[in-house]
Amino acid sequence: MAEEVMNNKQIILKHYVEGYPKESDMEFKNNNVKLNVPEGSNVVVLKNLYLSCDPYMRSRMSKLEGSYVQSFTPGSLITGYGVAKVLKSGDSNFQEGDLVWGMTGWEEYSIVTATQSALFKIHDKNVPLSYYTGILGMPGMTAYVGFYEICSPKKGETVFVSAASGAVGQLVGQFAKMSGCYVVGSAGTKEKVDLLKNKFGFDEAFNYKEEKDLVAALKRYFPNGIDIYFENVGGKMLDAVLVNMKLRGRIAVCGMISQYNLEKTEGVHNLFCLITKRIRMEGFLVSDHYHLYPKYLEMIIPHIKGGNVVYVEGIAEGLENAPKALVGLFYGRNVGKQVVEVSHE
Repeated sequence: MAEEVMNNKQIILKHYVEGYPKESDMEFKNNNVKLNVPEGSNVVVLKNLYLSCDPYMRSRMSKLEGSYVQSFTPGSLITGYGVAKVLKSGDSNFQEGDLVWGMTGWEEYSIVTATQSALFKIHDKNVPLSYYTGILGMPGMTAYVGFYEICSPKKGETVFVSAASGAVGQLVGQFAKMSGCYVVGSAGTKEKVDLLKNKFGFDEAFNYKEEKDLVAALKRYFPNGIDIYFENVGGKMLDAVLVNMKLRGRIAVCGMISQYNLEKTEGVHNLFCLITKRIRMEGFLVSDHYHLYPKYLEMIIPHIKGGNVVYVEGIAEGLENAPKALVGLFYGRNVGKQVVEVSHE
C-alpha cells in the first residue's frame, strides 16, 4: 500500500517558559506526516476537530520534577485534550469514522495509541461536538468528581466557587444549585459576575479584583460560614476562605491558577484552621476517576438536553490561533470554556 503523506500544521513549544506565557513561546509549523497504521499495531490515526485550552497546560511548559504530568519538550509538539475523527485504526475498539475525545496533539493530524491517549468513543452526537472538550469531557468530569465525590454536598449547605465562570467552575455552581445549596462565585470582570448570576444561576457573585479585603468579602456573602469550597485559585483566596469555613467543611482542591506563573509561589498562612475547624481538604486528579465517566454521562446528558444545565464556550477558529487562546486563560480573557476549532467534521 502506498504511503499517504499529508501536510500537517502543528503548534510547537519553542522553549521552557518563565512567568506568564506569551504567544511567542509557541511556534506555528508545517510538517509532513505519514497517515499509516503499521501492521499488527494498535495505532489510531486521528483528524483533530477541536482542541481544549486548560490551565494545567501552563505547568507543562516548565521543567517539572515529580509532577503528575510530564513537561512538554522544547522544540516538540504541544499536546492536550481534544475531539477527533478516526481516519484509520489498528485498534479493534475503534473504527474508521468514529468520533473520539482524549489526549491528542496540537496539530491537524495525530497518530496515537488508544491506551496512551485514553480515548473515549463519542456515542451521543446530538450535542455539540465541542462539548466533549468541556462539559462532556475532562472539565465536566472534574466538576462532577470534585463536587459530588469529594465534597458530598447536602441540601441547604453553603458553597463557594473561585474562578467560577471557567470551564469547571460554571458547572460546579449549577451542580450546587441542583443539590439545593446556596452558592456564591468569584470572577475577575463585571461581565463574568453578571454571567454567574444571570446565566448560571449562582445566588451571588463578586469581582475579587474590586475587593480590598477578601476575608471581609467572604464574611459578607457567608455570614454563617462556608460548608464547601471548590478551589481553583489558591494563594490569597485560599487563605481568606480558610478563615471563613464552617466546622467540618470540605475543600476540593482542583487547581491553583493564581500560582502557575509565579517564580516563587505564595504562602498560605491560615492552615491551622484545618485543625480548629476540622476541615477536610483534598486534592484530586480527574484521571483517577474516569471509571465514573459512564455514570456521569447518564446524569449530565439529560440535563443538557432538558436545558437544566447551560454551558458557555469561547471558540477560537483555526489552529494558528491556539497559542493566543491558551495564553488568554492566564489573563482572564476567556469567558467559559476556551476551545480551538481545528477543522469541521
